[in-house]
Amino acid sequence: MASSNPDYSLPPQKLIFKGLLFDMDGTIIDSTSAVEKHWGTIGAELGVDPKVILQTSHGRRSIDVLRILSPEKANWPYIKYMEGQLPILYGDDAVEIPGARAVLDAVTKHSVPWVIVTSGTSLLVGGWLKVLKLPIPEHLVVAEDVENGKPDPTCYLMGKKKLGLRADDATLVFEDSPAGIAAGKAAGCKVLGVVTSHTVEQIIAAEPDWVVQDLRSFSIIGHSEDGIEVEISNALEVRK
Repeated sequence: MASSNPDYSLPPQKLIFKGLLFDMDGTIIDSTSAVEKHWGTIGAELGVDPKVILQTSHGRRSIDVLRILSPEKANWPYIKYMEGQLPILYGDDAVEIPGARAVLDAVTKHSVPWVIVTSGTSLLVGGWLKVLKLPIPEHLVVAEDVENGKPDPTCYLMGKKKLGLRADDATLVFEDSPAGIAAGKAAGCKVLGVVTSHTVEQIIAAEPDWVVQDLRSFSIIGHSEDGIEVEISNALEVRK
């Protein structure tokens, strides 16, 4: 079980992967303030308490949330328009997760195979990357690409396929939500869980392979024909 005083002190560990698969919100960026304002507006329009929406929305597709709360709005034209407005209206309310820019800069520098796999739409992802001036991947898997969102593993299986990887190729998923961690594990990936949007107890309960505070604990050493050599440091020592 998790300790009330988590000990992020494990020594550095070097590993090799064939591809990196990143969740977006809570992993690369923190748009919590923007999302709260956004759902406040949408909730008022729908007559639904925004607090009810926020209790269940993180890590889930907007279309899945609205299928429960307002089925008549659960269609892709509305969802894409709604999410496309988020970076435009609340661009100043999002920040990068600590260490994310350095990791993505290293990904670009070393020509690392990577993909963003997110519960957001293409307009939302593109908008945030543009606003924050972060590297844009060649490959994306977004909400409208899959029939079922996380924790269904289809999104991460699709991400591996887009990178041209086999099912048994070593891949690393970066995730901040229990649903996303479950999706990555079910897709046969190793998962690095970051404690940014959920409690450490919730992240540990989802059973990722490593638990860290943020992406400052991850670095890319190099990229060769053998794969991507990485280092994970200051991971959580889970006391059972």
